[in-house]
Amino acid sequence: MKSLKQITYLLTGLILVAGCKTVSNLPVPKGNPVAISAVAKKAALTENVKQGWGHLDLLKDSIPGMSLDKAYEFVQNKKGVTVVVAVVDSGTDLEHEDLKDVAWVNPKEIPGNGIDDDKNGFVDDINGWNFLGPIYKENAELYRIIKDSTIVDKATYSKAKMAYDKKIAEASKNKARFGQILQAVNFANDNISEKLGTKKYTKEDLKKIDVSSSQVLSQSVAIANQMFDLGLTSLQEAIDELTDLVSNAEDLLGEKAIKKEYRKVLNNNENSMATKIYGDNKSGHSEKDESHGSHVSGIIGASRNNGKGMNGVAKNVKIMAVRVVPDGDEYDKDVALGIRYAVDNGAKVINTSFGKGYSPKKEWVYEAIQYAEKNDVLIVNAAGNDGKDIDVSVSYPNDTPDMKNEIADNFLTVGAMSANYNEKLPASFTNYGKINVDVFAPGVEIYSTTPENEYAYKNGTSMAAPSAAGVAALVRSYYPQLSASQVKHVLMNSGTKIDLEVVRPGSVSREKPDGEKVNFSELSVSGRVVNAYNALKMADQMVNGK
Repeated sequence: MKSLKQITYLLTGLILVAGCKTVSNLPVPKGNPVAISAVAKKAALTENVKQGWGHLDLLKDSIPGMSLDKAYEFVQNKKGVTVVVAVVDSGTDLEHEDLKDVAWVNPKEIPGNGIDDDKNGFVDDINGWNFLGPIYKENAELYRIIKDSTIVDKATYSKAKMAYDKKIAEASKNKARFGQILQAVNFANDNISEKLGTKKYTKEDLKKIDVSSSQVLSQSVAIANQMFDLGLTSLQEAIDELTDLVSNAEDLLGEKAIKKEYRKVLNNNENSMATKIYGDNKSGHSEKDESHGSHVSGIIGASRNNGKGMNGVAKNVKIMAVRVVPDGDEYDKDVALGIRYAVDNGAKVINTSFGKGYSPKKEWVYEAIQYAEKNDVLIVNAAGNDGKDIDVSVSYPNDTPDMKNEIADNFLTVGAMSANYNEKLPASFTNYGKINVDVFAPGVEIYSTTPENEYAYKNGTSMAAPSAAGVAALVRSYYPQLSASQVKHVLMNSGTKIDLEVVRPGSVSREKPDGEKVNFSELSVSGRVVNAYNALKMADQMVNGK
């Protein structure tokens, strides 16, 4: 016999399915309070498993994925609606073999006629919009503040100046340190290459060299062995990496970086909202190395089961490309207008996989987040990759100006986790926060699309956010009655609850090689990992009352 509580709940469910408006007011269930108990997978992942580990099931596969197979079994007899997901990011290659069939196409725009057919102010915006125009590289926000102190208040400038001075000091040390190592490696490589008569040699080849009569060769072989012991396959690889490190340090020094004026080509004032339409319709990658947006897009919705590359999380999606993120820090104006463009053109989920430590025009971004909430659009945001507690160290964009209270309830912040169901579950680089990170999702060694029909593994909360965004799109496809706020809380409350002692991200150091241990539940609001099957099941319970 059902209890009075159960009968009341069922009756409530029957009333709720009468209309979407009523469903949208339904509280989200709290979810299973019991943490899952599973055995960690001990064997190394095969390449095939590794490419799709984020879709696997913890109980079935011993890998803490998002239970995608179970999710699709649950909805196999249901019909979903198409959901537009905006990737507000760097350019996205929507001509990629695994993305072309899921590309959003503006139905009201005639391609290539040079006319704003839909009267939205953006000419020929077929697949989205490019707010950067031809810009590829850009300065860090920190450098822009140092160059123009008037764009922030005095307290922020003072904080930025201290950070800048520290960065310059570190860059100076790195230039000297890596420069010395580079000089030594070049010295070793030249001597060994001359002795062996080739620049292509292995660690085994070093054993053939008689160093007993030559101090120079003895030193050279010792240096080479050190490089090989670091996992490098050749001294040329070490030379290339060290050259990049020295170059990166040099780029940070002096006035060189600050003086660059990347924005001039747009003829647009980034500190004024007087002009809101600029850029062009070239929303793809500006060069092959611009792969971030394409990788994010593939995670969300690469064509499923087409025999190519990999499967995205969600079917029934169309990817809208909104280019606002350069190689460097994005401008708040571009982000705010990018979010608004996505909202105005039909996106129901927006993925924002980017971040920075300073945000001079953050109020514009907050207003855009609230605009999205008003129009029932969910924003899924990457927590950041600094290994910091963002309840203490601010990271932008966010939905908490005071780092405690949310300005809207449509903003889901996602931390990154690995395939390890043990103390290494959270990614070592991920930001975390009991107040400001909502949930975790797969973000380590994630295989996805990159420009020009290629694929690659990438790490980052940038990969975790689209993993969660894909699940959000699934829920919005099969249960469109639910609001953006409800979908946010469904993903949080239905996730797999984890009860493990883990290494706190960012805590490993020379002094503490094992890091500091905390319970996984302390790293986010929910203490959970996104689970697609549980999310769909909870959504179905809310909509259908069973």
